[in-house]
Amino acid sequence: MLDVARAAGVSTATVSRVLNGNATVAAELQNRVREIAQTLGYTPHAAARALASQRSKTIGAVIPSLENQNFAIGVFALQKRIGEAGYTLLLGCSYYDQEDELKQVRALIADGIAGLMLVGRNHSPALYELIEKEQIPLVNGWTVDHDHPYVGFDNVAVGRRLAEYLLELGHVRFGMITQMTQHSDRAADRVVGVRAALQSRGLQLRHEHLIEMPHKIIEGQMAMKALMNGPERPTAVICGTDLLAIGALAEARESGIDVPGELSIAGINDIEFSSFTSPPLTTMRLAADEIGARSAEYLLARIEGRPVSSQYIVPTDLIVRGTTGRPRNT
Repeated sequence: MLDVARAAGVSTATVSRVLNGNATVAAELQNRVREIAQTLGYTPHAAARALASQRSKTIGAVIPSLENQNFAIGVFALQKRIGEAGYTLLLGCSYYDQEDELKQVRALIADGIAGLMLVGRNHSPALYELIEKEQIPLVNGWTVDHDHPYVGFDNVAVGRRLAEYLLELGHVRFGMITQMTQHSDRAADRVVGVRAALQSRGLQLRHEHLIEMPHKIIEGQMAMKALMNGPERPTAVICGTDLLAIGALAEARESGIDVPGELSIAGINDIEFSSFTSPPLTTMRLAADEIGARSAEYLLARIEGRPVSSQYIVPTDLIVRGTTGRPRNT
């Protein structure tokens, strides 16, 4: 910065104001300083700037996987909003491993992040202790968390709403294909919601009709095959994500099962491809972009010392399409 200041014939404070976007510097002088900085190959040193100002301009996020479109959309919205406020996103992936997640968070803290977004509420106690010790603003996304700040969906309500809709159509034999509940509180909550809806009608989700699978289309196909080869076929299958539902739908088509005549299938997320399946997929729309944007707003407010609510439930919508209908003989 001193080299740039000398070459431009200005103070280092002026160079700092120009490179930080301060509009009080005359336009002609701004152009000269930027041209000289570019010629000299100068870029600000983020760690040094954070030490000097006692304020980092980076925000961290750790998500389970980049393969999940829902997470990718949310992270994009987070990055867009914090970028508008002059912050940079540092991203890590945990692969649904709490120890790896803790490792990623430690690395982000070492880089001087000003705030952090995580997915879900189930994290290692050591992670929460670290966040509290470092006094870093935290928000848990995609979930409801009564112990920590969150921006998320009421996943219990999501599962209940889908089950209630299918119950209203007349279904009484249900199957469910979900992600691994051990690794996902969102998946576990949706199972709780489905069970609650069935129990309110004196029904239950049979043990053999609940199949947990990784979040891939092929896994949904395999799970549907297992459900249909059982002694008592369900007439309605709720899938924890649209990808699992697309796999289930593919298996139904391959096995000659009429959807929705013999079998209704529903997903969760409303990814773009869901409206292009044959028939189009009934699903719950989850606005992942709102998760990212509102998480950004929360973190920015905390960093800047502005008042902000620490709890926000993002609304969800049932999108009825062609994969669901009344069961036969009802």
